[in-house]
Amino acid sequence: MRLALLLALALYPASAQYDILIRNARVIDGTGNPWFHASVAVKDGRIAAVGRLEGAAAARVIDAAGRAVTPGFIDVHTHVEGAIEKVPRADNFLLNGVTTIVTGNCGGSASSIGRWLARLEELGVGVNVATLIGHNTVRRQVMGTENRHATPEELARMKELVHAAMAQGAVGLSTGLIYIPGTYAPTEEVVELAKSAAAYDGVYATHMRDEGAQILEAIHEAARVGEQAAMPVQISHFKIDTPRVWGLSEKALALVEEYRRRGVDVAVDQYPYDHSSTNLGITLPAWALAGGAQALRERLSNPETRSRIAAEMKQRLQSLGHADYTYAIVAYFEKDHSWEGKNLVEISRLRGLEPTLDNQIETIFHILSNGGAQMIYHSMSDIDIERILRYPNTAIASDGGVRVFGEGMPHPRSYGTNARVLAEYVRKRGVLRLEDAIRRMTSLPARTFRFRDRGLVRGGFAADLLVFDPARVQDRATYTQPHQYSEGFDYVLVNGVVMVDNGALTGARGGRILRHRPEPLQP
Repeated sequence: MRLALLLALALYPASAQYDILIRNARVIDGTGNPWFHASVAVKDGRIAAVGRLEGAAAARVIDAAGRAVTPGFIDVHTHVEGAIEKVPRADNFLLNGVTTIVTGNCGGSASSIGRWLARLEELGVGVNVATLIGHNTVRRQVMGTENRHATPEELARMKELVHAAMAQGAVGLSTGLIYIPGTYAPTEEVVELAKSAAAYDGVYATHMRDEGAQILEAIHEAARVGEQAAMPVQISHFKIDTPRVWGLSEKALALVEEYRRRGVDVAVDQYPYDHSSTNLGITLPAWALAGGAQALRERLSNPETRSRIAAEMKQRLQSLGHADYTYAIVAYFEKDHSWEGKNLVEISRLRGLEPTLDNQIETIFHILSNGGAQMIYHSMSDIDIERILRYPNTAIASDGGVRVFGEGMPHPRSYGTNARVLAEYVRKRGVLRLEDAIRRMTSLPARTFRFRDRGLVRGGFAADLLVFDPARVQDRATYTQPHQYSEGFDYVLVNGVVMVDNGALTGARGGRILRHRPEPLQP
């Protein structure tokens, strides 16, 4: 008996050399280099070895059978506050191959970064979560939604809030310069707040002031913020959203590249759809939204002001190149879910109105007076989408959120972004090589956001890994049926924990909170 026990103890280390061993893989390591045959070993949540590994043993062996093994995808543009608390496993992201997300984008984040991240740790999450601190959130805390410049005292208070958020683990500062109250801020305010984030080696992520006819001016502003604050710039959901100037992406990308040659670290991200999604309020002039919902209702109750708002909406519609609001579809309206999936012309008819432009605007006023709505807008062209996708410094990011399955009519990007790139733009259209697409989803975003141990299949890195057949990966979500998970990601590991096992979600919670460097850099 004693001899048998000694023999068992002697054999145990060899039989459990690794926790997980993925054999017979085509490794696409995230660098953009060609794939290679190898096995990948995982131990204690880390990649322990990559190579032939003949004779290696593990507690669990996964036979890739020639399938691709890649780093888990990193989605640097998400909005998950309020939803990941309901679905902490983040099912729609995991089944799309995403193992790390960055939230707090477009200027909107949790107001207390420390408390929010601690809450997620308490819940346990399925994906790694990092967050930015939102400029709109900070400005709203100090100034409300007033349409004016900050006083020196208010600016100092905002800087204190950014410093505090960075010390609590935020990875940078985000702006949403088409949204209130950020749209009222001058560039100088943004620069000062960006410097507070840069002191902690943070990133400046921006939803620019314009993504259409004035996009070049907006790029200049974004790059100048990075240049003056001495920090990397991530331009969010890079696109041309105005039909009248479709094709302008060529000049826009040339300008980004010009700033890179000057030494400004500018990268962009993109989702592979020709529809965008945001709130209904953006159809109104920014001044009309100042002061919040009650102030808007008061303006709409004044016939003269109401007419002025409507006139400016018509001018904006014309400048965008749209004849009416058929391009605007309700994604979520709490007051009447039957309107979800319908455009504003159709909803005007449901309200018993002739769908004239004036009546469509009245429908917009009605919705805004009843809590507002999340919208989907058809605003982009394939020419610009493909050109931006080919740009080497374009990361893939969904601009999506954690979804409660079956709730509302959200943009399909929350379910299908990464699978769509692989199925449509790699496999079907040949816009990208597979290795290039994987780099845009892994090492490129990891580099920009300082995730120094993620984004590559490399020894010592976190074991965020995918096993899939590139010939089978497919997005299923559509605009009319958005609640459909992507298919083809057979195994998803997050920090060495199997979250998707042979295509099925497990009950595990392998995600971690990715806090940024807590100490400010020395001057």
